[in-house]
Amino acid sequence: MATMLLGRKVGMTRLFTESGANVPVTIVQVGPCFVSQVKTQATDGYDAVQIGFEEIKPRNSTNPIIGHDGKAGLQPLRFHKEFRVKADEVANYQAGQQLTVDAFENIKYVDVVGKSKGKGFQGVMKRWNFKGMFASHGCERKHRSGGSISGRATNRGFSGRPKKGVHMPGHMGDDRVTVRSLEVIGRDKEKNLLLIKGPVPGANQGLLVIREAVRLYKGKAAKAAGAESKAG
Repeated sequence: MATMLLGRKVGMTRLFTESGANVPVTIVQVGPCFVSQVKTQATDGYDAVQIGFEEIKPRNSTNPIIGHDGKAGLQPLRFHKEFRVKADEVANYQAGQQLTVDAFENIKYVDVVGKSKGKGFQGVMKRWNFKGMFASHGCERKHRSGGSISGRATNRGFSGRPKKGVHMPGHMGDDRVTVRSLEVIGRDKEKNLLLIKGPVPGANQGLLVIREAVRLYKGKAAKAAGAESKAG
């Protein structure tokens, strides 16, 4: 089934295991998503599946989206995303097919992609964790400033422009963030909920992309392999 689905972050709570351990989890409303287009090597030059999420009224959509989703027999969808699949897996998908949390039935770890919370314009101490100036006699009232930047000119030393990438005040947050290899603690198939250990990026009700973990750290890979051997 699908290796990637769209969903919304519901919020965080706690889950007590059988041993009594308190595990913080994030509840994610996964889907239901619908296959809006199947791309193949013959028609598009590569193999991929496009999915849509969250039905909307036609008056809130556009004619191209209405026509595109209509070809698959779907109502207009708010969000669309595609993911690559192998050539021998394309046949598993058909336009209009519904994808639910069952797609993660045998998946132990997932990657979650979301947009972090926007924090507006921030100074260097909050944005880059600068320690600030000395709070002693002789220092002017600029303890939270970034200090001199004119010494960070070009490598040849005679340009008045700072090097690119110098840490300075600016817009903070509202960036695409990927959190890798988060453990799936539980699933609620009736409500399409996925319980993921730990925090995920973004605010509540934010859009998330949930996919099977691309690669695992050694410890988690060994744990996943042990779970598969016991299941077998």
